[in-house]
Amino acid sequence: MSQPLGFVDKDNPSYVCKLRKAIYGLKQAPRAWYYELRTFLLQSGFQNSYADTSLFVFHADGHTMYLLVYVDDLILTGDNDAKVNQFIDILAQRFSIKDLGLLTYFLGVEVVPNQNGLLLPQRRYIMDLLTHTKMQDAKVVLTPIPTSPSLMLNSGSSLSNPTEYRQVVGSLQYLLITRPDIAFAVNKLSQYMHCPTTEHWSFVKRLLRYLVSTIDDGLQIYPDSSISLHAFSDSSLSLHAFSDADWAGDKDTFCSTSAYVIYLGKNPVSWSSKMQRTVARSSTEAEYRSVANTAAELNFICYLLSDLGITLPCCPVIYCDNIGATQLCSNPIFHSRMKHVAIDFHFIRDQVQTGALRVAHNSRELQESISTVEEQMESYNRGRQSSEHGAGMQVWDKVKGVGRELGLTFEGRTRDAANQKRMANMETFKSHRESRRRMLRFVVDEGHGGDSLISLCFLRLSFLSALSGIGMLY
Repeated sequence: MSQPLGFVDKDNPSYVCKLRKAIYGLKQAPRAWYYELRTFLLQSGFQNSYADTSLFVFHADGHTMYLLVYVDDLILTGDNDAKVNQFIDILAQRFSIKDLGLLTYFLGVEVVPNQNGLLLPQRRYIMDLLTHTKMQDAKVVLTPIPTSPSLMLNSGSSLSNPTEYRQVVGSLQYLLITRPDIAFAVNKLSQYMHCPTTEHWSFVKRLLRYLVSTIDDGLQIYPDSSISLHAFSDSSLSLHAFSDADWAGDKDTFCSTSAYVIYLGKNPVSWSSKMQRTVARSSTEAEYRSVANTAAELNFICYLLSDLGITLPCCPVIYCDNIGATQLCSNPIFHSRMKHVAIDFHFIRDQVQTGALRVAHNSRELQESISTVEEQMESYNRGRQSSEHGAGMQVWDKVKGVGRELGLTFEGRTRDAANQKRMANMETFKSHRESRRRMLRFVVDEGHGGDSLISLCFLRLSFLSALSGIGMLY
C-alpha cells in the first residue's frame, strides 16, 4: 500500500502512517470485519455455529432466527417477522446497511418460488459464462459428457493458451452449487488444468452446449407437508445418502472415482464426484473408501443440523450397492485383502458400532430401466450428427427405431424444418426425463433404489467392464 496524497512527509518520504484500524485493501481487513460483526452478534444473543463459522443462530423466548454471513452480504430469516424486523433495526443502528427485502438473488444463485417449493437456478451466471465463451448460440446436446470416448491425459495436442480453459473450468466449478448433474463432468475436466489439450477443450465446449439446453434448470427444493420441522424440537426429517464408486475408472492412473448424494428429506443438500488418491485393489476397497468419505460429509451435516436446533428421529443411512463394502463397515472381514487400507478410512466402523449412522445395501435392479432414456438421448445425438455429415447411416437407422418408440418422427425436410422438428424432439426427451425424475423420487420415498437416484444427478457410477474393459463414470 501507499499513502494517500497529502500524507507523505517531504523530509522523510520513506516514512509511513500507522493505521489505527483496518481499512479496505489490507489482507487482514476481511478477518477484522468478521470479528467486529461476530462480536456484535454474540452481544445481541446469537450463537456462532461450530460446524459453519459463517452461520449464527438466535433462539430465545420461543423464537428462532438464522443469520448467514458472506463478508458483508447477509441473509436473515426467522419464524417471527416482528423479531426479524426488530433485529434489522438494531443492526442498522450499529452498521450502515441496505435492506434488499425478500431474498431473490445471492452470490450468483437466484431464488425463485414456484408451485413445487423453491427453485435455485443460476441462469444469469450461466448466460454470462456462455457469452464470455461465445457459446450462447451453440447447438444443444442433452447430456453433459459423452459416454465414449473417455478423456485421457495426452489425448489431443496442447493448447496454445491454456488460461481460457482454466478460467472456464473454474467458473464451472462454482456452478456446481446448484447443478449436481454436471458434477462428474466438471471433476473430470478439472483433472487436466495443468496440461489441457484440444481434446479436453472440445469436452468443455460440449458441456457448455449442454448448459445451453438446460440453462433454466436448477436445484428444486420440495416441501413435504408430512414432515414436522421446528427448530430446537424433535422432527420427523430423515437424512440419507447414496454412495458409489467406479473401480479403476481412470485410464491414465487406474484410480477409482467416488461419488455421493446426500438427501435431507426429499431434497439433495450435498453431492460430490472426486477421484480417489490411490489405486484400489478391488471394487470392494473402492466402494469402502467412498462410503467413508460419505460418512465424513454426513457427520458435518449432522453437526450443522444440531447447531440449527434440528434433532433427527433416527441415525442417517448410507446406501451402498456393494455387499462386501456394506459388510466391511460393520464387521472387519476380508482382513488379508483390506489390511493395507489407510486407517483413517476405518472410522466408518466406529460410526456404525456407536449407532451414529447405518450402512445398508441396495441393489441395482432398477438401474438399467431408469437409465434407458439417457442412453437413447446419447444415441440420438450421435446418430443425428453422423447423418448430417453423410455417414453412419446404419447407426442412424437404429436411432430412428429408438426414436419411434419414444414418439419421435424422422422424415426428409429442409434445414429449417429439421431444426423445428429437432426442438420438438428435444422437448419429448425432456418430458421423458421429467417422468424419470418422478419415478426416482417415488423410489427414494419407498426407501430403496439409491443407485437409481444417483443416475438422476448423472453421478451414477457403473462398472462397464463388459463393454469397455475399464470402469466408467457418467
